[in-house]
Amino acid sequence: QLQLVESGGGSVQPGGSLRLSCAASGFAFSTYAMSWYRQAPGKERELVAAITSAISGGSTNYADSVKGRFTITRDNAKNTVALQMNSLKSEDTAVYYCHVQYGLIRYWGQGTQVTVSS
Repeated sequence: QLQLVESGGGSVQPGGSLRLSCAASGFAFSTYAMSWYRQAPGKERELVAAITSAISGGSTNYADSVKGRFTITRDNAKNTVALQMNSLKSEDTAVYYCHVQYGLIRYWGQGTQVTVSS
């Protein structure tokens, strides 16, 4: 059974940092692209960062709003994908979701809340 379990959310002041982690199981993790999405109250879910599979070189891409502040990485030995978030802003407040497109099905984690507030 495919599972994605996020951890690492919390509350932080503007300018602070958080690191999110997603533990994946039930599929051949290294062969799939992984991504992080977020959804703020009253807004649509949006792509934050993505990383290609190991065989594709693990290249990354980011939403313009987080470029230079967020970094996505993967550890194929541990089946985890992480999102390092620095210089956080109030507009980064959202529920963050780990995501994988598995064939025709999109799988999501349960989400982890990130709140940036003074």
